[in-house]
Amino acid sequence: MRRERGAAVVDFVLVLVVLVPLVLGILQVALVMQVRNTLAAAASEGARVAATADRGPADGAAATREQIGDAIAGRYAEDVSVRAVSIDGAPGVEVTVRARVPALGLGGPSIEVEVAGRAVEELDR
Repeated sequence: MRRERGAAVVDFVLVLVVLVPLVLGILQVALVMQVRNTLAAAASEGARVAATADRGPADGAAATREQIGDAIAGRYAEDVSVRAVSIDGAPGVEVTVRARVPALGLGGPSIEVEVAGRAVEELDR
């Protein structure tokens, strides 16, 4: 009985050494995916705004930047570009957002994320 004294503490520490990095890794992946999905949604909405009949590419870029700034942070909205594309033969607009997202903690190394949203242009009638 005396030889097993403190064994629970050692078991607990050994489990924590494995469990804590695993949980933190899952959390970090979730945060990166949240930022990526938010950027993709903002790019798609910006493309829809730019494709409306009474709006232009500058309006789509501004809408994208505004949504990113409201949802996460304005620093992710620094590299937004809009260009005309063909979508299945129809004229369209593509909004691309490029951002650096921290991949390992807030101050750690970051990865480049690039997302794009597309929309078919409305025709004036």
